[in-house]
Amino acid sequence: QVQLVESGGGSVQSGGSLRLSCVVSGYTYDSYCMGWFRLAPGKEREGVAAIDSDGSTRYADSVKGRFTISQDNAKNTLYLNMNSLKPEDTAMYYCAASRGFSLGYNYKFEAVYYTYWGQGTQVTVSS
Repeated sequence: QVQLVESGGGSVQSGGSLRLSCVVSGYTYDSYCMGWFRLAPGKEREGVAAIDSDGSTRYADSVKGRFTISQDNAKNTLYLNMNSLKPEDTAMYYCAASRGFSLGYNYKFEAVYYTYWGQGTQVTVSS
């Protein structure tokens, strides 16, 4: 059974930093795409960052240069380092994993291709 468990959310002031973690268990596929999505009240779910098993990444324009996605395969953990946080980054952040396949650049933010999802971690940025 695949499980994704996020942590690291919290409340910070504008300009602050947070590091989100997503521990993955039970995932046995060699190929994958893992992503971070966020959902804010009154807004649609948004892809934030994604990374493939080959290391290719994609970032939303709104977070480029501020967020970095990375993975530690030895720890089965996906990270999202978030710097220069803005109030508009406030949202519930979810990590997600595909079911054994990588995704092309244009598909990395298509939620329909992600089978496994975590429960989310809240990020709140105050001005």
